[in-house]
Amino acid sequence: MKIAVWHNLPSGGGKRVLDQLVEGLLAHGHRVESWCPPTADASYLPLRERIPEHVVPFSWDEPRVRGRLSYLLWEYRNMADNIAAMDRHAKRCATEINAGGFDVVFAHPCRFLRVTAIGRFVEIPAVVYLGEPFRTLYEAAPRLPWLALPPGSGPAWAPKAIKRSLKDLVRIQALRLQAREECENAAAFDQILVNSYFSRESVLRAYGLDARVCYPGVATDRFRSLGLPRERIVVGLGAIDRIKGLDTAIRAVATISEGKRPELLWVGNYSNRLYRGEVETLAKTLSVKLVIRVGVSDEELVDVLNRAAVMIYSSRLEPFGLAPLEANACGTPVVAIAEGGVRETIMEGVNGMLVPDRRPELIGRALARVLDDPAWARTLGERARAYVVDNWSWERSVVRVEDCLHEVVSRRASTPNRPC
Repeated sequence: MKIAVWHNLPSGGGKRVLDQLVEGLLAHGHRVESWCPPTADASYLPLRERIPEHVVPFSWDEPRVRGRLSYLLWEYRNMADNIAAMDRHAKRCATEINAGGFDVVFAHPCRFLRVTAIGRFVEIPAVVYLGEPFRTLYEAAPRLPWLALPPGSGPAWAPKAIKRSLKDLVRIQALRLQAREECENAAAFDQILVNSYFSRESVLRAYGLDARVCYPGVATDRFRSLGLPRERIVVGLGAIDRIKGLDTAIRAVATISEGKRPELLWVGNYSNRLYRGEVETLAKTLSVKLVIRVGVSDEELVDVLNRAAVMIYSSRLEPFGLAPLEANACGTPVVAIAEGGVRETIMEGVNGMLVPDRRPELIGRALARVLDDPAWARTLGERARAYVVDNWSWERSVVRVEDCLHEVVSRRASTPNRPC
């Protein structure tokens, strides 16, 4: 097949999934080209080193503020302009793809709207691989965006309160605009693929659309055991951002007695400055040695995963969680909170331990069990490596995606006049 890929991904797990799928599809003899806006991260696992990559312009001018009404409507106008700019970008990509003799479009997430509009504009079958809907719209993180504002201190009819309510009303309308666009974009694809059954349910809740599970895999030749001595280090992997739960990890480590308390080493692809300040202060207050490293290479990451005694996975409602399986491939057991997609990958006593909720003392107790019994931890790590090799190879992932792409192309060929 001749496959056109579209993405607007930052660095992180989503880009790693795309990189590995492209590598696998090429190995299976398919021709692949990529389209993306300049906002996609081109430095992390660059696709241009594997395939032709077309960077198509995307930009919009933020609305100018000219008076009180303009200020009040700014958030809505900015969202509308952003959506219009993404539509223009998608139309241009679609025009190039339509003229290129491709069999199928294989789209990946958009960092702004999560689901690209390209499915509405291409004339060939289109599949989107979607990790999750735009979480901020549908989850309390920590508060649902649709909830009414907390009551003010003064009367509701005071000018200040009215202005506050009107500004919030405009903000809600902007979010509704984003949600509508995302939902309509998702419905335009012939098939939605997701990375877990948890994500399938999230898509069903958010869009009312069915999706098909195509689990990603782990590059077990890259993530492997190096035979290094294990140190009393708990490693965490994920952006330094509230949704990744670094504060939970710090509180869990703090429950381990000071004389036996391990170092917490956190590796992230980017850092939220305000949140990083919060967690560094928290760690200092709780006497936890916290080391943060941002933007490390794969070689450094594999070294870290081979030296750590255990990984803590504290991400909040993570749709899949590639990092625990990468740690497992390095022979590192994982202690994870039983929520989101991680419940589909961590098997109790096989490749790690699942803690039933986010209570720090429970997580700390599980960490201490691994840390204090190196022989058992080594056995668990060996099982973890074998489990990943046997069940989570990239070859299996590529075959699943390939089968789906073939199926969608065949289905469209049998119903060429289907309504869009």
